[in-house]
Amino acid sequence: MIEYLHIHKSFNGKPVLQDINCRIEKNKTTVIVGPSGVGKSVFIKLLIGLMKPDKGEIFLDGKSITKLNQNQLFEERKKFGMMFQDGALFDSLNVYENIAFPLRRHTKLKDEEIQNQVREKLEMVGLSGIEQKLPGELSGGMRKRVSLARAIILHPEIVLFDEPLSGLDPMMSDTIDELIIKTKEKLGITFIIISHDIVGTHNVADYIGMIYNTRLIEFSEKHDFFESHNEVVQKFLQRNRKKIG
Repeated sequence: MIEYLHIHKSFNGKPVLQDINCRIEKNKTTVIVGPSGVGKSVFIKLLIGLMKPDKGEIFLDGKSITKLNQNQLFEERKKFGMMFQDGALFDSLNVYENIAFPLRRHTKLKDEEIQNQVREKLEMVGLSGIEQKLPGELSGGMRKRVSLARAIILHPEIVLFDEPLSGLDPMMSDTIDELIIKTKEKLGITFIIISHDIVGTHNVADYIGMIYNTRLIEFSEKHDFFESHNEVVQKFLQRNRKKIG
């Protein structure tokens, strides 16, 4: 579904990503890991056209994202849902209006149809009955789940997650991991997750890539990643190896 070919990106002459090559499989969960500040978020922004690479191409269903104009990019972005690190909910809107917002903006559904869609997605993330609550009344874990409900409300082909476990305690992190797995199984779509959480990565991933020192130094199926002989990968994994068995 998605292919990065020889992608390079620099800022003010400083390389952030160099010669990135990988193929992200359709209907699988791919997690991109690495230390903070290595370009993981840039990896996603290039995919949805918020940035353009200095060199190389990114293909989505055989179409080069890097060669599209703004109108064409707008159409391609409809294939994506996004769960932001902090939820990115509108504080002045209640939960119902936050989730309904993409439907009101991008569809011509009637109010009753929107209501059914919102209730269905809230039930899917385990939050039935909180439609009238404001974001400020929600816990961190609830905000993440509302954000996921909004990310899938337009039935996207691909959902992007930016550090979904950031700021959560271990028990809530486990809950979000389980939710990601169940949502993926139910929808059967492509998930791409940016994370530095190795336990969560082990729980949800089909494929894992690691960015380090501007390079994608490893990209493989989960089992192969955790058995990698790459010294940098093993050092990155070492602190959490006891937790994941």
